[in-house]
Amino acid sequence: MTNPLERRVEPELEQFIQDGTYKRLNFLDSPQGARVRMEGRGEVIILSSNNYLGLCNEPAVVRAGKEALDRFGAGTASVRFICGTFTIHRELEAACARLVGTPTSLSFVSAWNANEAVPATLLGEHDIVISDQLNHASIIDAVRLAKAITKCQSAVYRHADLADLEAKLAAARDRRVKMVITDGVFSMEGAIAPLPDLLQLCRKHEAVLVVDDSHGTGVLGQNGRGTAEHFGVAGEVDIITSTLGKALGGAAGGFVAASAAVCDYLTQRARPQLFSNALPPTVAASALASIEYLEAHPERVANLRDHAQYFREQLLGLGFKPLPGETPIIPVILGETAAAIRMSDLLLAEGVFVTGFGYPVVPQGQARVRCQISTAHTRADLDQALAAFRKVGRQLRII
Repeated sequence: MTNPLERRVEPELEQFIQDGTYKRLNFLDSPQGARVRMEGRGEVIILSSNNYLGLCNEPAVVRAGKEALDRFGAGTASVRFICGTFTIHRELEAACARLVGTPTSLSFVSAWNANEAVPATLLGEHDIVISDQLNHASIIDAVRLAKAITKCQSAVYRHADLADLEAKLAAARDRRVKMVITDGVFSMEGAIAPLPDLLQLCRKHEAVLVVDDSHGTGVLGQNGRGTAEHFGVAGEVDIITSTLGKALGGAAGGFVAASAAVCDYLTQRARPQLFSNALPPTVAASALASIEYLEAHPERVANLRDHAQYFREQLLGLGFKPLPGETPIIPVILGETAAAIRMSDLLLAEGVFVTGFGYPVVPQGQARVRCQISTAHTRADLDQALAAFRKVGRQLRII
């Protein structure tokens, strides 16, 4: 006998299947890399991973986690202020701040938690948070949470529309704190936020700028220091949030990088920090090793740019229309959600794992397959993937 909740969700699940939007999990039996072993598929090329620098299985990164397991044990057993903070977390936070160019940082168990903590902890009922229309879901939910908890005001400005943002900042002139939040790199488009213009606008209106650089850290800038380095404004952003679960080892965790006062206040009051265990020491150590590896090997960032440019140009040559951009996120727009999922299924049958995205992740009519390039890919990997795109594109009469 089903309960009322099951009776509510089961018809919706069936509708997902009928609409061709049902998501099926694929199980891997190897480390994340350019190629993986997938249950029922054998070896496949991964074009859907955030492992931009190929550090998930880098020996130095894996070794650091193993050594931390022996030194610190499997977990933290409680929250930091109750049972103590491991020294590896202090080292990691110093490295995160050094990487993105802020005085200090504070780590969280996920970048979602880091984003969640910022507006809900730092704002009050006399303040306002203004968010880019295409910001990540974690920011959208963080703003909703802040409104519920703190009674702050909120507003949304049209994507990267500086005139719209300025109008909303001007309308909020009476607010005590004006906080503007944007992704550094927008994950579904691969577009980069106009950071210098945003900084100028925020300074003009005495607003605090928060940049979620989860897809920029380790990816943009000559040394992989992120969107701020890409634009030559490293050290000028008020607050940067980012992840340890993408380019920096790909495990888990996130951080807020800001002034000493902001990070201290988050330590004192941020509920995701106060009521959640800290990162497992093994993850903290691997993330630290990833940052140190990046600092010693900036050529990985240049190699990533070259790979992404090659793949984008070759897709264009085949007749596809990927969104323009400078990042290793290369979306190919297909229109309807079912078409994107159908293409991803056919590509997987050809040994290429790339995910289709549709509504509500992206707007109606803007469904896509999103390719993500890694420095771990070889030219042979990319050429094999391109051959699969050509075959499937012709099969679906896209090219």
